[in-house]
Amino acid sequence: MNPAPSLFLIGPMGAGKTTVGRRVAAQLGLDFHDLDHEIEERSGATVTLIFELEGEAGFRKREAELLGELSGLRGIVLSTGGGAVLSADNRRHLRERGYVVYLETTIEQQLKRLAHDRKRPLLAAPDRRAKLARLAAEREPLYRETADLVVPTGLNGSSGATARRLVEELNTQWQRSATQAAPERTA
Repeated sequence: MNPAPSLFLIGPMGAGKTTVGRRVAAQLGLDFHDLDHEIEERSGATVTLIFELEGEAGFRKREAELLGELSGLRGIVLSTGGGAVLSADNRRHLRERGYVVYLETTIEQQLKRLAHDRKRPLLAAPDRRAKLARLAAEREPLYRETADLVVPTGLNGSSGATARRLVEELNTQWQRSATQAAPERTA
């Protein structure tokens, strides 16, 4: 078992990190954080607008700073963006500070889940399948390198079933370390 105070979800867009993450956090009694949502809340701008104004590099800088902060929290479930693993520092923070679950999905599942999504800047491509395949080729090895546990999603199409299956796996694979340090004793 890998002792860690928090749970971090990684994987490509459309894998269900946010949906499954919320459910898992509720089942485990942990606070839930979505990295992209937190970036939007703190910056007052959408991810799309940040990409437009600052480019991917600007977004990745914001992402790294916030991931460094949030991964230091204890007793949380953190859903990362699909590209968070591109940074070696991010991968190190994830591995050292939490138990990392890679929610694995197929390109077919991504295409189905993201069919009506027009908000993701990296999906703004004429050939979505080709774009997702390029992203997968680049990121898949990084997801696997970073993960403590790989969980396929979409086997039965239900995020609730995936969350329940993940919690069952976590009960045998993840040893939650204390979420808070014990108070010091005074003599």
